[in-house]
Amino acid sequence: MITVGRIKTILVKRVTKQLVAEHPEELSEDYKKNKEVLKKYLNIKSPKIRNVIAGYASRLVKQSKSEKEKRKINVEDISKFY
Repeated sequence: MITVGRIKTILVKRVTKQLVAEHPEELSEDYKKNKEVLKKYLNIKSPKIRNVIAGYASRLVKQSKSEKEKRKINVEDISKFY
């Protein structure tokens, strides 16, 4: 079964990536905490846009953490194959 996700606008992606780059220690995988952090740094009048940005930020944080875990390669593991 293929699930179709929501398409995010360029504005949402640009703002979210900038926030994640500038404040990586404050943003987390938790959506509700990210909403509170957004209130501190952004003045967004639309709750829908705020929610989309908070959700996308949590997704980006999850992806960055999983990439860091994938990059760790143990020397012993490599020696088994070479």
